[in-house]
Amino acid sequence: MSTDCTPPRLLFYVQHLLGIGHLMRSVRVCEALQEIGVEVTLLTGGMPVKGFPPAGIQHIELPPIAVRDGDFSVIVDSNDQEIDDDFKARRCQRLLEVYEELKPDLLVLEAFPFGRRQLRFELLPLLAKIKASNPKPVVVSSVRDVLQKTKKPGRDEYVLNLIDQYFDKILVHGDPQFAQLSDSFDKAHEIEDKVMYSGLVCAKPSDVVAESYDVVVSAGGGAVGTELVRAAVEAASLLPQSLSWCIVTGPNSPINAELDQLRSSSPNIRFETFRTDFPSLLRSAKLSVSQAGYNTVSDILKAACRCLLVPYSSSGETEQLERASRLERLGIAQVLHADSLAGQSLASMVGDSLSRSRPTTDVLLDTDGSRQSAQLLLDLIVKNRS
Repeated sequence: MSTDCTPPRLLFYVQHLLGIGHLMRSVRVCEALQEIGVEVTLLTGGMPVKGFPPAGIQHIELPPIAVRDGDFSVIVDSNDQEIDDDFKARRCQRLLEVYEELKPDLLVLEAFPFGRRQLRFELLPLLAKIKASNPKPVVVSSVRDVLQKTKKPGRDEYVLNLIDQYFDKILVHGDPQFAQLSDSFDKAHEIEDKVMYSGLVCAKPSDVVAESYDVVVSAGGGAVGTELVRAAVEAASLLPQSLSWCIVTGPNSPINAELDQLRSSSPNIRFETFRTDFPSLLRSAKLSVSQAGYNTVSDILKAACRCLLVPYSSSGETEQLERASRLERLGIAQVLHADSLAGQSLASMVGDSLSRSRPTTDVLLDTDGSRQSAQLLLDLIVKNRS
C-alpha cells in the first residue's frame, strides 16, 4: 500500500458479462476519483467495448469473458468456448499479480458479493490474499441502487458471511429516499454500519446541445434490447411521419447487422449503435423510450425529460422492474411491461407520453453520485492511513 507521502492509490475491479452498464458507472466514478487526485487503475474482464474506458484512465484487462445468450450460468471466452479450470487459474493468477504490482490503498469490487458469484474462482483468492496483507487496504463493495432479488436458500447468509470476513464498506450508488439496500436485500439491517449511499452516478453535465429529436429510443448495451428496437421501428411507422426519432441500438445489439436495411425503410428514424453524447441527446428530446437500466435511468433523471420505460424482466430479472415501478409511483415515468410490448402498444403509449407535460421538479433525487462516491472512497483511504 502507498505511504502517507504518496498519492492515494485505488484499484477498481469491474466485470461486465452482458451489458455495459456496470462498466459505464464504474468509469464515471473513476473519472471523478482522478479529478480529486486519486491514482486509479480500472481492472476489467469483459469483452472489449469501443470507447471504454476513455483515454486517461489506467486500464488493465484480464482475459475476457461473457455470458452465452443471456444465460449467466454459462461463461464463455472470446471464442465463445466455455471457460475451463485452466482458464480460471490463468485469470486468477493475473489478478493476484496485479494486486501485488499495484499495492492499492483501497480495492473496489463492483457488485460482489451481492452479484458476480460466477467469479468466485478469482475473487475469493484475492480477498484471502488481501486479508493476509500488512498493511491491509480498505475493501469496498460497489453496488447499484436496486439489487436483483434472490430466492435461493442460504444465499443471503453466504453474502453476509463474506461481508463480515472481507469487506469494510458497502457503497450503494443510489439515493436512500428512492431505494434503500434493505428494499432488495432482506438482511441489510445486519450490515447497516457498513453501508454508505453516494447518490445516483450520472454523466457530467455538458453545455453541448445535441441535435433534437421528438423521440429517443435506447436499448442500453443492446444485448437484450432487440424487441424494444423492433417495436420502436413499428411504432414510428404507425405514428405521424412528422415525428423525428433517434434509435440507439447499443454496441452489442444483434440488430446492428440489419441497420442498412432499416435505414432505407425508415426515413424518419436515425439509427445509431452508440452515442457518447447520450445525456445531451436526452436533454433536447421530447420523450425518452428505454429499458430501466441504472445508467439510462440516471441520465433520464439528470435530463428531466419525459420517459417511457420498458423494463427488462426475462429470466427472472427483477431489478429493472422494481426501479421502473418506483419511478412510476413518483410520477416521473410511464411503464410498459415487456410482456405487452408490441408496435401498436408502444405507439399508443408514445402518443400519450408526448401529450403530457414534462416531469415536475417536485421529486428531487440526488444525482451527484460520481463526485460523492469519489469523496467517500478518498475519505476511507485517508482514515485508513492515519
